[in-house]
Amino acid sequence: MKEGLDCFELTDDRLLGFMTHYASSNYSITKELQSTLDASGILWPAMRNHIPSIAHVIQLALGAFPSSLGVKGLTTSWEAHERDQQFGENESTDIGKSQRL
Repeated sequence: MKEGLDCFELTDDRLLGFMTHYASSNYSITKELQSTLDASGILWPAMRNHIPSIAHVIQLALGAFPSSLGVKGLTTSWEAHERDQQFGENESTDIGKSQRL
């Protein structure tokens, strides 16, 4: 982690915050970031500087709202719908298959 911080010159007081979504691994990496900066003599409290993304919370809430009303939505995801609109339904299916390894 230290090498990545050095590469982007983030080993001084330039790192103001760390925005993530709500995966538990992001809390772990934020604590690791705090430990790495502490070892360099930089005070960077993870609890104050970790910014969980409100956009992800809004997305989850908006996704849950229709189902709480008993409304059934489309069976495809928003991302799949956007790909179909941009590339056409057959092409997006081929793209998805080619990206899986």
